[in-house]
Parts: sequence; C-alpha cells; structure tokens
Amino acid sequence: MKTNASRPNLVILYADDLGFGDLGCYGARGIPTPHLDRLAAQGLRFTEGHASAATCTPARYSLLTGAYPWRNPRAQILAGDAPLIVAPDSPTLPALLRQAGYATGCVGKWHLGLGDGRLDWNRPLARTPLDVGFDRAFIMAATNDRVPCVYIRDRSVVGLDPADPIAVSYAAENPFPDQPTGRDRPDLLRLRYSHGHDMTIVNGVSRIGYMRGGRRALWVDEEMAEVFLREACAFVRDHRHEPFFLYYALHQPHVPRLPSRRFAGATPRGARGDVIAELDWCVGEFLATLDELGLARDTVVLFSSDNGPVLDDGYQDQAVPLCGDHRPAGPLRGGKYSLYDGGNRVPLLLRWPAAVRPGVSDAVICQTDFLASCASLLGLPLAPDAGPDSLDLLPALLGQSAAGRDELVTEGLQARCAIRQGRWVLIPPHPGPAFMRHCGIETGLASAPQLYDLTADLGQRRDLAAERTDLVARLSARLAQIRAGSRTAPAGPRRP
Repeated sequence: MKTNASRPNLVILYADDLGFGDLGCYGARGIPTPHLDRLAAQGLRFTEGHASAATCTPARYSLLTGAYPWRNPRAQILAGDAPLIVAPDSPTLPALLRQAGYATGCVGKWHLGLGDGRLDWNRPLARTPLDVGFDRAFIMAATNDRVPCVYIRDRSVVGLDPADPIAVSYAAENPFPDQPTGRDRPDLLRLRYSHGHDMTIVNGVSRIGYMRGGRRALWVDEEMAEVFLREACAFVRDHRHEPFFLYYALHQPHVPRLPSRRFAGATPRGARGDVIAELDWCVGEFLATLDELGLARDTVVLFSSDNGPVLDDGYQDQAVPLCGDHRPAGPLRGGKYSLYDGGNRVPLLLRWPAAVRPGVSDAVICQTDFLASCASLLGLPLAPDAGPDSLDLLPALLGQSAAGRDELVTEGLQARCAIRQGRWVLIPPHPGPAFMRHCGIETGLASAPQLYDLTADLGQRRDLAAERTDLVARLSARLAQIRAGSRTAPAGPRRP
C-alpha cells in the first residue's frame, strides 16, 4: 500500500447542477445516494460549502484559478466553440501541483473554452487543458446540451473520420441547412425541448448550436457516464505509483438527462433523479478503484458541485411534476442562476482517512480556496499573482478548526454579485427580472437592496434592508471596494 501523508493524492469530484438538498446526507428523500452518503460518513460534511457563482463556467474558472469570476469578463456561460478563458501558463491549481511533481489529469466536462478563437476541430487543438497545468485530458468541450457532441483526448477529437470533417457554428441562423434542427423537425426528437435547445439534432436530441459532420465521433448520451468513469479510473491506475491530482468533472444532473439503461427508471423522481443515482454509482465505482489499488487512505477526495439545482433547464423530461416533495435546494431559496443562497451553496464533502476524522463542519468554504489550501497542504509557495481570492483554509478543510471565511462574494448571472459577511448577506439592487419563468427560479434581482440574516433566516424570507440601513451602506461600500481592488487574498502563503 502506498503511504505518503505529506504528499497525498488529490481528487476533485465535481457534479454539474447538483443542489444542496439533492443528497441523502443533506436530507434528500426519494433519490438513493448511498455512495456519497458513505463518503460523507467517512469524512467531513460541510454545511457552508460554496461555489463562487450560480452558473457553471464562472464557478469552474474560480475553482481552477482561485479568482472570483467577475475579474475575468469572459468568465460567462460559454458557447461550445469559445476560446480558452484561462491564460496559458497562468498559476492554476493543476499547474501548481504539476510543478510539485504531481501527475495531473482532467476528465469530463470542461466548459472553459478551447483554442484562441480560430478552432479547427479536424486538426490538433491549441489551448486545451494541457496548456493550463494538466498532463492528460479526456473531456467534452462544453456541456452535454451544446455542440460539438464529441470527446476530446488531449488535443484531438476522439474517433474523427478525416473524410467527415466537423464544422461548428453558434450563428443566429443555421449555416448547415442539410442538418435537421429540433425547431424544424420536432418529429425526429426522442426528447423534446421546452425552451431553447432547438438547434442541431444529435442522437435524437436537439442541442444549443449548429454542427455538421463527425458522425463516427459523436457521443451516445446514455454511455457518457461510463465513458468518463473508465477514463477517470484509468488515470488513477496509470499513476498509482506516484502522487496524482485528478479533476473528475461529472456531467450529471445537467440536461439532457439521459441515464444509462442501468439507471433509467431507478428512482421515482424521473430522469433527474435517475441521473443523480447514476452519478452516485459513478462515485462509488471510482472510490472502489481507490480501494482496490490500496490508495484510499492517502487520497484526499473532495466532492462538490458547480452551482445550485434547476429542474426545467430546457427539455421536457418531467423533472418538475416528478419532483414531488423532494427539495433540490433543501431549505435554501433560489437555485441555478440565482443570487440567493440556493444558487451557490452546494454539497461539499472531504474524505482523507489518513488525516481527517469524520464529522460535520459549519465553516464557510468557497471553491476558490482550494488552490491556496492545497498549496498550504503541500508546503508550496504561491506566486504573488496566484489565486487573488483564494484563502488558505486548510485547518477548516481538515476539520482542525471551525473558522472559515468571514467574507465571500458570489455572483448570479452576468457578474451580478452579492456579498456575505458573517451571518449577513446583502444583494444589492440589480436590473432584470425577479423570476426566470422558463426555469421556475427566483433570480434575486430587484430594484432595491435586500439584506438577510442567514443565522435566523436560512431561507432568506425576511428582508431586513429597510430596518438595517447601516448594514446595507457598510456592505455596499465593502463590495464596491472589493470590486475595485485586484485581490482579496494576501499575496504568497496566506491565511484568512
């Protein structure tokens, strides 16, 4: 058995659109998650784990860079052909670990862009995960509801036939009239869209964006979970004799929700419940691989999600009527896209049998803090420009301290931000609709400030802004100060 507590393996298991209330260990009923519940029982379950944003690309950007996403204007929900938004050779979490001698791998959803804006899918790709610190990558470019619907290994599309080149477009109109779309040929769909998602049809499902070619390279949605699982386990097997870092970004429960035959109908909550059960099984199979190889004791496993939950996110999969009494965000208000806590407070579990005692922690942790905390764990110096918003919360992450963040900035859509200090959260005035009708989610946008005491009012139902104008003024000024500055974390080795 490998034993090296000073240089443990590091694994981040990252779900997509999984809510605070979606797991049994956080109170869910009707969706079995035995493997994640076991992970929680064997490690620390955090009640205050936060993504930096309520949407995917911004949160993923923060996790890898340690920077709030609004510091990069391009850190918005990206098209499938968007250029890479992380500067090559910048100080990222995988780059830090690679410099420390770790083998680094990325499997699953990427959605941080590829190339420099002139992508040719039929040739080796420039600017991929390999250029921001990963030694090895097996990814999809964006999301499973966006084209191109192909896997990419390192720099090349997997299984591409040169005689059937890929072309991708995110133009307003379809540039490939020979390719049917959901809008024009709904009779070809096996899963109908509810809003958006009416462009090129792949595997009987219409997507966002237009695509032609690459027929032999197209993924099969129902096989995606096992494809990514095999790649994640293969990376671990290949690097079991050296320290490794794996970023395993699962695609569930993002739309379109098309579970494998093994999990179709596995829960009473419909396709969304089924793919959460499938996600849980994938985690269980991955953890079993660590056990088989004798790596579990000395591997830090972090599990979290990129943002809060959404039921109807573009397909008629019956997620709303079949949800029943299940509460995907638990007691929290809002969900994906929202400035309320349901948008960014997500499951966060950490297991490290060699060093962490099981328990529950109320420390406030943000995914931006993984970079500085990992550096502290390994005794690595951080460059002055690294992780401008990443705090060293290693004692809290290891259950040695109850002290986490006292201050946190989170965002909803389009870099609209809220600020948390201690028990208080302020949502400043922001233009836009208060309710996303298609998704059924409160955005948190309003013409007046909102102030909530999360200790007394976890569900954010009592707005105290009119009663505590002093706090509104102070927190508004602090948020403006943070947004005007270049960092919130000290340069170099740091503590909160």
